Amino acid sequence: MSRRTGQNPKVRVYKRSDGEKHFYFQYWIDVPGREARKRSTHVIGPTSQMTKNEAERKKVEFLLNLELNSMEYRIPSSLTFADAVSHYRDVFAPRMLRSSTFSTADSHLKNHLEADWKDVPIEHISIDSVNEWIWKKRDRSLSWVTIKNILRTMQRVLSSFSKDKKPPFSQIGLAIPERDKLQMKVNSRKQVSFSWAQAEQIADHVATMGTLGKKRREQYATLFLLAAASGLRSSELLALRVNDIDFRAKTVRVEESSDQRGKGEAGPCKNAAAYRTVLLFDPEGQKAMQKLRRLMGSVSNSASFVFHSNGGNPLRETNILNQGLYPALEALALEQAGMHAFRRGCNRRWELAGVKPAVIRQQMGHSSSAMTDRYTGEIPLDDVRSEFSMKFGNKIVVLEKMENGAAA
Repeated sequence: MSRRTGQNPKVRVYKRSDGEKHFYFQYWIDVPGREARKRSTHVIGPTSQMTKNEAERKKVEFLLNLELNSMEYRIPSSLTFADAVSHYRDVFAPRMLRSSTFSTADSHLKNHLEADWKDVPIEHISIDSVNEWIWKKRDRSLSWVTIKNILRTMQRVLSSFSKDKKPPFSQIGLAIPERDKLQMKVNSRKQVSFSWAQAEQIADHVATMGTLGKKRREQYATLFLLAAASGLRSSELLALRVNDIDFRAKTVRVEESSDQRGKGEAGPCKNAAAYRTVLLFDPEGQKAMQKLRRLMGSVSNSASFVFHSNGGNPLRETNILNQGLYPALEALALEQAGMHAFRRGCNRRWELAGVKPAVIRQQMGHSSSAMTDRYTGEIPLDDVRSEFSMKFGNKIVVLEKMENGAAA
């Protein structure tokens, strides 16, 4: 539909049933999906409280706020956000997304987006309307990280429905205060990561837990050590098959990923870089491989899952966390975190050992060097002390003796 010409309605006077006179005017508004417009009436106020010139000024202000005469005004389309969601669910997601990815997106849609946006014409979704919405979410105590993840879903829904496959807004324009941006960066550096020593503590404790059967104790303990040694994602660990392990070459091959938001079935990996062969050649890797060899024993079916349930399916991560990891962390007085903390710790260990960034990126299955850099985070003070001791240990001892001698 083409734009209408500008509106400049006449201010008129009408008398109410009680005899009081009011200024009013009528104007046209566009109806989504229709060529014909709808006439609307706006009452300015009693004639006893303002002059006609004042009423004219209020009329102009009202029309300016509606932006009816603005060159940027767009006639609303008959297509709404609900139409885009329907296309996303029925067409785009089944063809293009893994079920785990869609499960997360669908949760964002149901819990946050549909209630507020379903009837909004797509043309009215802009960075300005989004910024107004995000502050409502902040008032409900949602974190900026959660809000940005929800908006990524919104962008994907809208871009999948548009002809140019581009979202109508960019997250670069989000009105996030600088102090909050800084705090997000600080928080990302403080994410929990388990060192190798902590991973061994966790594995040793799980191996003695009376709440688990012998088989589960062995599986969970081995899983935690392998996670810390290899840096594999939990979904990759749980999709490992017997023929993915090469003890002679000291390697673990990643070719599948367990869909933990579905029924745990094995499927494609997260991205192209995730398909890789990880070399476990350092002392930590070799120790994990030895424990893995004892767990696997003499398995006859090379296609079976390494970490499997009694029915032969991949173990469920929720069970691993609730039955093994969380109780162990509580007993050891370690900060609670998920399986990803082993992955972060592995990335940090390799970096502090001097492994080249390109090698770490390949081992971790990261698609960019920026992602690898993010995994380092804030290095614990104990690791900093250890590094300084290795580099300057003798000099520090000599200086301390000199200071002690001078004090005496």
